Amino acid sequence: MEKELIDLFDVVMRCLVSLVVLFLVTKMIGKKQVSQFSVFDYVIGISIGNFAAEMALNLDSKYMHGIISVVIFGLVAYLVSVLSMKSLRLRKFFIGDPTMLIQDGRILYENLRKTKFDINDLLEECRINGYFDISEIDYALMEANGEISFLAKPDYQQPTNKDLKVKKKKTGLCANLIVDGQIIDNSLEIMHKDVEWLKHELKVKGFALDEVLLATLDLDENFLVYGKNVNTEGYDELG
Repeated sequence: MEKELIDLFDVVMRCLVSLVVLFLVTKMIGKKQVSQFSVFDYVIGISIGNFAAEMALNLDSKYMHGIISVVIFGLVAYLVSVLSMKSLRLRKFFIGDPTMLIQDGRILYENLRKTKFDINDLLEECRINGYFDISEIDYALMEANGEISFLAKPDYQQPTNKDLKVKKKKTGLCANLIVDGQIIDNSLEIMHKDVEWLKHELKVKGFALDEVLLATLDLDENFLVYGKNVNTEGYDELG
């Protein structure tokens, strides 16, 4: 019984150490590794995951060996990322090139074969991106991470404000002043407001701070409050 408890404690400690090491290595590699997997990123990610699982669950393995393996793979990924930014050839080798799947409205069958992508896969991607009629597409490009970018034919493109000769004034990001009842001081500072102003506006709208799920303010002084209760919402233009 005592040995089982010791082994259980060992597994818990190994899991925690694995989690910490993986987190630090992922922070070192950067967000790209998390959000956009190339083939190389995928191999690195799978390998690091295997090392971490082995380190956490195999009680016969040594801590340090697993940690060293994870760190080495993380360093390799970081080094390749840095070199890829400096060398186009290395980027093409490790990350890959985009592949044209549709050009001038024509499906490039040979490129579909090279990417191991059949026509059903292509039609599915078209529908996901809002194109239920493939004849509306002028270009389709498979990016290095496997995602597909589409460009519609001119007749099917959404008109821009420039096309419509509509002048729009510049807008900025909307600042979150309160998130789940917590005041975001940094956002208040950016919007040149203070806590007293915020509390006053909440009082005007009939909200207590702990009743607020989200409160936002944009550059046009539009103050919007979402309450934690269903359908509780307040909107005000302060300008």
